[in-house]
Amino acid sequence: MEKQYLVDSLSTEESWRIFRIMAEFVESIEVLSKVRNAVTIFGSARVKPEDKYYQMAEDLGRLLAKSGFAVITGGGPGIMEAANKGAAEAGGQSLGMNIRLPFEQKPNPYANIQIDYKYFFIRKVMFVKYAMAYVILPGGYGTMDELFEALTLIQTKRVKSFPVILMGRDYWQGLLDWLKNSMLENDMILPFDLEMIHIIDDPEEVVKHINKYVIM
Repeated sequence: MEKQYLVDSLSTEESWRIFRIMAEFVESIEVLSKVRNAVTIFGSARVKPEDKYYQMAEDLGRLLAKSGFAVITGGGPGIMEAANKGAAEAGGQSLGMNIRLPFEQKPNPYANIQIDYKYFFIRKVMFVKYAMAYVILPGGYGTMDELFEALTLIQTKRVKSFPVILMGRDYWQGLLDWLKNSMLENDMILPFDLEMIHIIDDPEEVVKHINKYVIM
């Protein structure tokens, strides 16, 4: 009797993948469960140190650390490096959750706590599970993915509501206009869904805004 290909593909190697996934979850939880008052910062890996958004992220990381927050990033270069750098140089907890990719993503040297991931979905769970707020600076598909996943989880009440802040009005304004003029106009989202998003460009104001929602 001819066997189905799908059944044959469930090899021993495939089964052992479950244990690698479990191990990544366990390691992450052991490290992150000891972290308190963390803010997750997202943004492009391609931004250079001379860029205004790099400097904005570095200032934000520094101010958050001085205010008693831990800073979590994706652990790579660009915006992630900047936020980790600011937090580390201010003496705070600077966490880098690095994903192994064939290009761009290499761990930055400023994360004083590092976790290395093979699986995107585990990393994404940890970002949202241990964050008291999300701050999103300009970035590409990965940044957009994290932004809209957070908004979806809050919208559907799968997680407790937390601040979602966009930094860089010039970069984000076109997206917000589209959300309002296309999604909202066509009843694809509710007014509250837009109200979940806040644009704040000043790092000090970002920290003040987060403090309104967080009991230290």
